[in-house]
Amino acid sequence: MTAVAAEPAVTVNDGPLLPIFAWEGVPAAEATPERFKELADAGFTISFSGAPDNATVTKMLDAAETAGVKLYISSAELHSDPEGTARLFKNHPALGGYHLVDEPSAKSFGDLGAWTRRIQSVDAEHPVYINLLPTYGNPEGWGTPDYATYVERFLAEVPTQQLSYDHYPIVQGAADSPVTLRSDFYENLEICSAAAREANRPLWTFALLVAHTPYPIPTLAHLRLQAYSDLAYGTDTLQYFTYWTPVSTIWNFHEAPINPEGKRTPTYDLVKAFNAELQAVRGVFVGSQVESVGHTGAAIPAGTKPFAAAAPIKSLQTEGTGVVASRLAKGDQRFLVLVNRDLHQPTTATVEFDGSTRVSAVAKDGTLQPLEGATHSVAIEPGDVAIYAWQAE
Repeated sequence: MTAVAAEPAVTVNDGPLLPIFAWEGVPAAEATPERFKELADAGFTISFSGAPDNATVTKMLDAAETAGVKLYISSAELHSDPEGTARLFKNHPALGGYHLVDEPSAKSFGDLGAWTRRIQSVDAEHPVYINLLPTYGNPEGWGTPDYATYVERFLAEVPTQQLSYDHYPIVQGAADSPVTLRSDFYENLEICSAAAREANRPLWTFALLVAHTPYPIPTLAHLRLQAYSDLAYGTDTLQYFTYWTPVSTIWNFHEAPINPEGKRTPTYDLVKAFNAELQAVRGVFVGSQVESVGHTGAAIPAGTKPFAAAAPIKSLQTEGTGVVASRLAKGDQRFLVLVNRDLHQPTTATVEFDGSTRVSAVAKDGTLQPLEGATHSVAIEPGDVAIYAWQAE
């Protein structure tokens, strides 16, 4: 008897990788093919570290190319001669884009807009990158009366190809005090996600990899809650701060994936495994558009909305703190993404479907597991995700 080959499992992963950006990636002094391969092996597709001059940028780009890593560049000449620098590097295969500044005030938006346009006059293909402050900045830092105005003014005055901001939500006081979630984390996502959609710009967000007061050494639950929440709100590129541990006289940075001496820490293996986990379900998120985001729980986060069921979802019940519940659309595919907002406790989510279409659960390897019956309950670990998929009518 001839054996019948098993049919391949249906998977959501039929497209490009999720872009994963390493802030303080391979530093200029360590820019070798081996170091960039090490970064790529940990699941990073993009690296950023500043360089003193364009000659150093050239060496960094050449080394990054050997590992298939894209590099965002910054140098003194990018400031003094932006057109010449863009002209020099725009055809390099490893160029990812141009980094200008981090966390600017609105007072500088006019100058940043002019700088951006000078680069884009030579190279309109590669993104010009500027990263904004979070909601827990202050009006003095923003240079505006409120945070929403800060974001709106940036989008109106600075024509970058994306909207990027950082927000590090997981904090701890003393070493023996509890780890908690900032109350404005989801409000920041609400503001920036909506603004990015309105401006038709991709949203870029962060997860924190390097410990420093008041931020603890990351755990898997910490990374999951940040990344899956970001992705549920439509993040296009996930950024990590940082890959290489910075040396600072102000911040007590420690336990990033690579320490200041260039040695791997346990965080390297943690983020390597987690980046692989993300890529295994990337098809849910890459290229998807947010249809709606809501929250469950007795007390939903500030600035957010309660989840509202809509076909084919009849109801959603959760225990404990509650979940982020996001509906995403990609072509004729639809997804329901549930993220456990609790850093410490698992939750159970029970979804009732109306029977109008066939629904599958998306497994951690990206395969689709058809559901039987109208009601499905799933246990979700702290910060983790559960995903459902169906075809649009």
